[in-house]
Amino acid sequence: MAETERMEVNVSIPAGTNVTVHGSRLTIKGKKGELQRTFEHPRIDVKIKDGSIHIVTGSKKKADKALIGTWSSHMRNMINGVNNGYQYKMRIIFSHFPIKTSVKGSELLIENFIGERFARKANILEGVTVKISGESITLEGISKEMVGQTAANIEKATQIRDYDPRVFQDGIYLVSRGDE
Repeated sequence: MAETERMEVNVSIPAGTNVTVHGSRLTIKGKKGELQRTFEHPRIDVKIKDGSIHIVTGSKKKADKALIGTWSSHMRNMINGVNNGYQYKMRIIFSHFPIKTSVKGSELLIENFIGERFARKANILEGVTVKISGESITLEGISKEMVGQTAANIEKATQIRDYDPRVFQDGIYLVSRGDE
């Protein structure tokens, strides 16, 4: 019987951040808020020890080792989010018809897009705040995934079909993403 290889990745926990693990559920609390996520796999363990999160596997499988790297990235993003937050900036571009945007509940309404009579709608995910200022839109939140998915929803809502994209470049596009 072959000896198993032990692989361990440590994610450091900064001061002022509270991290707890209950079963497979990881909860991270910081000055901006709290995020929870389930990290569940039969061959990978997540533990808190010595001021860092330890992700450990005894498996030789390449997929398990790759999953450890993915999980550590998610955990770093969660820690950064609850401490600093994420901010994505989008720009409203139009050359033919002026686009009017407004927030109604959990939707971004995009009116007069390429002269259409009905409003296009983009879903704003929970925990994301949308600020509209002239021709720029700012998305802010503590979850990188939620902020990024909301930006993708907005870009998707202004996707143009049956027109030449070289001529009709109208839409709402992501121009920068980063920490607050």
